[in-house]
Amino acid sequence: MDVLSDEQEALIQRTAGEFLAAECPPSLVRAVEKSEEKYSKQLWTKFADLGWLGLCLPEEQGGQGLPLTYLGLVLEEVGRYLAPLPVHSTMVPALVLASFGTPVQMKLLERVACGELLLSFGIVERSGRWSTDAIALSGRRDGNDIVLNGSKYFVDNFRIAQKCMVAVRMFGADGGDEGPAAVLVDTASAGIHCEPLLTTAKDGESVVRFDDVRVPQSNRVGAPRQGRAAVDALMDYASVFLVSQMQGAARRAMEFAVEYVKHREAFGQPIGAFQAIQHMAADMVNAVDGTQLLGREAVWRLSRGLPARVEVAQAKSFANEKCLMVCRSAQQMHGGIGFIAEFDLNLWYRRVTSWTLRGGTTYEHRARIASALLDTPGEVRLGRALELPAAAPD
Repeated sequence: MDVLSDEQEALIQRTAGEFLAAECPPSLVRAVEKSEEKYSKQLWTKFADLGWLGLCLPEEQGGQGLPLTYLGLVLEEVGRYLAPLPVHSTMVPALVLASFGTPVQMKLLERVACGELLLSFGIVERSGRWSTDAIALSGRRDGNDIVLNGSKYFVDNFRIAQKCMVAVRMFGADGGDEGPAAVLVDTASAGIHCEPLLTTAKDGESVVRFDDVRVPQSNRVGAPRQGRAAVDALMDYASVFLVSQMQGAARRAMEFAVEYVKHREAFGQPIGAFQAIQHMAADMVNAVDGTQLLGREAVWRLSRGLPARVEVAQAKSFANEKCLMVCRSAQQMHGGIGFIAEFDLNLWYRRVTSWTLRGGTTYEHRARIASALLDTPGEVRLGRALELPAAAPD
């Protein structure tokens, strides 16, 4: 795998970056934080018109059929400029539909590619655990319908989405546990109650409650035996593309800090000349580049259809710690002003802090890596692709 961008990838990332640099100043981010919808409709329309949403969707559904690595590069720029757009929350379930959806479900991707259809997804529940074992939202088969009961927490952009992909635990008409599955729900369905949350990032997360919500069985994503695979893909996409955003945001925060210490003087010289600052800057660039390396490798493996659950866990656990460290270090290098809410750097710090708690915590992903190392029979060699122990069949 070559994590360095080729000419076309570099062009797309540079073009996305130039567009967002011009259209998404920090003032827009602050204005959207105060809005009810928590995203910029005008910016979303422009973003969709440029074709970014369809980059990695199938050509048959109006996309360009490019590898997932292209979406990762665009999301690096979305994170870099903190673009208040539901790109992550829309594209994660869209990619699951592209891999597991029925022909009818796949038709929805045409509306996603042009920006007409906004999606969301719900995985985490009251326990906050990032695991299929923690899924308690029940989906009981009842005739031609699935009846949903339970709650999802920290659901991103549910209030503006038309459809939400939720991870459920399926039960047969006889009450038997059929394992996890992904179900597409119309957000306007009867029995859904949405409660907005005030998050560190001041974005559009909600608690969503499902009280006897009936959806057609045709809304189940994938064949019955693909339920766990669809949910695993939903979780992996959610985690790894958050890494892309976190890396972009952390790199921007580092650049702010580096520029500041070049010009801020103390004792007759720029503070960047002091060794303590230099060491901190070196740790920051190592952290950002390491996150980029691990994140791009995981996305590349997913795009090739290779086992990638361990690589996703490596990337997210590393990013959670290191990207937050970069933002905190950037604040320290700025001194007291770096901690003031009105200072733009605070926007980057709050976003990255919030993203570290989404898509799985450091410890949850480390547990997955440990399971691959310790619970896999045979010799373990570092650097060799590892797979998690096979899960029990649904």
